[in-house]
Amino acid sequence: MQPDTDTDLLLRMKKGDESAFKELYDRHSRQVAAFVFHLTHSAVDAEDILQDTFLKLWANREQLPPIVNPGNYIFIIARNKTLDHLRKIAQQQKLVDHVWSNISGVADALDLQLDARESQQLINAALSRLTEQQRTIFYLSRQEGLDHATIASRLQLSKSRVKNVQVETLRFLRQFLSRHSELLFVLFVLVTP
Repeated sequence: MQPDTDTDLLLRMKKGDESAFKELYDRHSRQVAAFVFHLTHSAVDAEDILQDTFLKLWANREQLPPIVNPGNYIFIIARNKTLDHLRKIAQQQKLVDHVWSNISGVADALDLQLDARESQQLINAALSRLTEQQRTIFYLSRQEGLDHATIASRLQLSKSRVKNVQVETLRFLRQFLSRHSELLFVLFVLVTP
């Protein structure tokens, strides 16, 4: 007895056959993960996108059109999910770059309106609550002026991890400053679009 073709498996999966879905996953997951990793350079992102790809395939199984080559169809889903992911990272990076560039402007405005010691204590308090990795990336980026690729290489992290840590750090700093200083938060909001 010959093994089922991908088309046979897809037809069975459309009827809710989980074993057919698992077989499709087993046949294509390695190649899809390798393809996504090649585009993202992140094993974590590749795994997430792989799972999202097959989750979409399973969730939409009843509405699938007739598909001549299921393997190609799965790769198209993975490609689209990867492109969406990369676009999202690019947008986050633009936000991070914009806000970091405004931080020096916010600091200058604070120096005019707050006692320098108070503002430094508030900044130190915020920085002390960051994880060691967040502080290191913040220091390398803002104090030494290193780009993401250089930081990633130096810390043996993926470039996307460095970007994600910067987004997390920005979010934390914004929340911290809004809770601890009304004036600082108002200035931050006024300078940040």
